[in-house]
Amino acid sequence: MRYLLTAVTLCVVFLTYAQTSPVGKWKTIDDETGKEKSIVEIYEHNGKYYGKIIKLFRKPNEEQDPICDECDEDDPRYNQKIIGMKIITDMVKDGDEYEDGEILDPNNGKIYSCKFWREGNTLYLRGYWGFIYRTQEWVKYE
Repeated sequence: MRYLLTAVTLCVVFLTYAQTSPVGKWKTIDDETGKEKSIVEIYEHNGKYYGKIIKLFRKPNEEQDPICDECDEDDPRYNQKIIGMKIITDMVKDGDEYEDGEILDPNNGKIYSCKFWREGNTLYLRGYWGFIYRTQEWVKYE
């Protein structure tokens, strides 16, 4: 009976963590066109959270494995392949949100301050440039 209670408790803790943690794969949706853009994998390393692009949804006439030629020439990601690129860096958990990090938009090479939070199977990611911000909804990718 004791083992059963321990197992049930561990399952509840795991399920609660799994429902609030951003760790996993997320389908990014273009907030202007509503079309899927990429799959980003968010992972934790040494208490901080990062995200890298693992797949791009491209039209047949578009470059299927593009490079970040819009990145700043001083950025180590300049002219590097976008697939596999770390675009979210140094996010720190603060309550139900993750903040104090940055996100790179490889389409224009701009880096924004950002934060994100999870509600169910949706991850809300907000990028800031000064007082201006834009929020995207990313969908859990199975």
